[in-house]
Order: sequence, then C-alpha cells, then structure tokens
Amino acid sequence: MSETIKNRGWQVAMAGLGINLALGVLYAWSIFKGAIKTSIEQGGPDAFQWSLSSINDPYALSCLMFAFAMILAGKCQDKIGPARTALIGGLLVGAGFTLMSLSNSYAAWVTGFGVLAGAGFGFGYAAATPPALKWFSSSKTGVIAGTVVAGFGLAPVYIAPLSSWLLGVYGIQKSMLFLGIGFTALVCGLSFLLVNPPQGFVPAEPAKKDDAPAKPKAAVYNANVSEMIRSPKFYILWLNFFIGAGAGLMVIGSVAGLAKKSMGPMAFVAVAIMAVGNAGGRVVAGILSDKIGRKATLTIMLAFQALLMFAAIPVVGSGSAVALVLLATFIGFNYGSNLALFPSFAKDYWGFKNYGLNYGTLFTAWGVGGFVMGRVSEMLNAQPGGLNKSFILAGTLLATGTVLTFFLRQQKPVEVKAPVVVGEAVPVMEESR
Repeated sequence: MSETIKNRGWQVAMAGLGINLALGVLYAWSIFKGAIKTSIEQGGPDAFQWSLSSINDPYALSCLMFAFAMILAGKCQDKIGPARTALIGGLLVGAGFTLMSLSNSYAAWVTGFGVLAGAGFGFGYAAATPPALKWFSSSKTGVIAGTVVAGFGLAPVYIAPLSSWLLGVYGIQKSMLFLGIGFTALVCGLSFLLVNPPQGFVPAEPAKKDDAPAKPKAAVYNANVSEMIRSPKFYILWLNFFIGAGAGLMVIGSVAGLAKKSMGPMAFVAVAIMAVGNAGGRVVAGILSDKIGRKATLTIMLAFQALLMFAAIPVVGSGSAVALVLLATFIGFNYGSNLALFPSFAKDYWGFKNYGLNYGTLFTAWGVGGFVMGRVSEMLNAQPGGLNKSFILAGTLLATGTVLTFFLRQQKPVEVKAPVVVGEAVPVMEESR
C-alpha cells in the first residue's frame, strides 16, 4: 500500500524549513533591542520612553509565550493538521508586528512581540517538524528534525542585515510593518504545503547491505501526556532543555550589544554568523545523534557549551571582534543542537500518536529557560561584574546538565508478536521503563 503513495517528505520538510526561516526573526531581537536602546538614549518627542532595564522584556516574554503556545499548537497539530496550525501562526505573527508598527509604547511591544508574535512562533514551529518526520523512516529522525529546525536558527543570516538596513532607512515603526507583511505572507503561503501522510502509510526503511546483520526495529511507545509526565526521563530531559536553551538564549538575546563594543555598526555581522552556527548545530547534531545516539550527542554538546561559557569571560573582556564572533558561533552551534535533539528524544521515547502535544509540553522548558535566564542575566548585568556572573551561572548549570544525561537510558527493542502489514511489517511497541 505504501508503495503506491507518493512520498511528499522532502516537500513537507522544505516547507517547514521555509516557515522556520521566517519565524526565526525571534533570534534577531538583539538588533531591535539595540535600536530601541539608541532611541531611549537619544530622546525626543517620538523616542521610546522605556526604562533601560525593561528593554529585554518583549523578548523574554516572547520566549515564554512561544513555549506555552506550543502545548496548544501541538494539540491543534494533532487534531486539525499542520497546515491550519501554521496558518494560525502566520496570522498571529503578522498581528503582532502590525501592532508594534503602530506604537512605540512598552505595552504595545510587550503585547505585539511578547504575546502575539510569541504565540505565532509557537504555532508555526509546532506545525513544521511533526509532519516532516512522519514521512521518513526512524533512521532519518535526527537529520530531518535538524534540517527543518535549521531554518529557525539560520534566519538571522538574512534578517539581521535586512533589519539593520530597514531600521536605518525607514525607522523602527515602518520596519516592523514591512517585516510583518513579509513574514505573514511567507508563513501562510508555505503552510498549505504541510501535509501528514495518509493513514496506514509506512515509510520505507533504507536498504541493508547483504552482509549486514539484521537489527531489531527500535521500540516506539505511543504515550499520552499523562503517561509521559510520569516518566523520570521527562524531567531529566526537561531540566536539560531548560539549561541548554536558557544559556543559549541568554547569549543570543545580547550578542549584538556585546559585539557593538568592538564592531560598532557592523555588530549585525556577529548575529548573522552566530546564526550560521545555530543552524549548523541543528543539522550536525541531528546527523550525529542518528549515528552515535541522542544521549551521547547531548552529553557532548552540553559539556562543550559549559566550557564555552567559562571561556566567554576572558574573550568578552579582551575586546577582540574575531574571538567574540568565533565564541558566539560555537555557542550558537551548541544551542542549536538542542532543537534537533529534544524533538528526536520525544519521538523516540513517546511515539508519534500524541507527538505534537507531548513535544509541546517538553518544549515549555525552552521558554521557561529563555525567560528565567534572560531575566536573571539582565539583573546580574546591572551589577558590577554582572556579565561574568551570568556566564559563570550558565556554565555551572550546563555542567550539571552534562551529569544529568548519564541518567538517561536508551530505548530497548521488543519482539514483534503481531505485526500489522502495510507495505511492510509494523512492530507492536512498548516502552522500556
């Protein structure tokens, strides 16, 4: 049966990649943040009348809304399909940017970027990866997840210079309007290409060499949310996602400001290059996790990120633009790996049946991590030596997360007793608890 169905996997994966390329404007916040700060400091009748300590609030709230919207979006993705879910996301992002284009008030930007756009990011992101994974075999889970989410990380490569140019030519308000129109059109247009496979579709497994020993199929357990949150693995993964995402988002939200001291108006280059690392980490981690396992890959990435946080203290203090860009690139690389590994963990441990809602629940760790680490770092940075304290805190948490990965166990294959034949055998699965 599955042989007669046209496999639209790459169409869906590329549509998801394109949607994420638009939604990744979240990672360009440091460009907007710099423009707002300049407006506050210059003053004038049309200037932003915010306190400097509140500049990061729309970004922090957006991360939080993004994550919790993923729960509702995941349920929508499971119930009404990925196309409608992504369409809702595009419309929400457009509404948020339109609101920001109409006012420079703190309330308008917190609502526009923090609430509306944040929720839109969650809906669009939730709809992009699940349908792509369903078209491919389990042996490609990591690489497909990494490819789709790479768009989100890669987005600042073009959004950072584009935003800098728009801000310089048209100002903040009009720039938000232009960006909102463009992103809404792109997300809504590509949403119609997101389709789930028909019921009964089973992706073909890759051909095996004649002399290769037969391997048992990996166990898949279709858990619901209540079953998932009773598993100790969920809390280990949640804490590690909180740590890995929070540390990365802390740096991403401030990289333009850090780079401005040594790079001046070319600070957007650091944001763009960091985005390349962010996207690369998603693809490389996805491929690597398919080869050596999710657990081993996560352990390596968290340990590497911990070392980079401690290395950031002398690098930032040196004032070297080259060293700062290299540091930011590697931090972005390790941060990006989280966005390929955790959706793959969710699929491996708890299956596809309730994947949208399950991963949405796990993804709350990303938003809480970004919100908490963003706010804590802002408070620490207001103190003497606060920047160093932020890096020390992040490095310590990442080292702790590295230790936590040793408590994760791999899935164990189970014997197939009553296969369902749909083009090829589909094993009956249960979780290794």
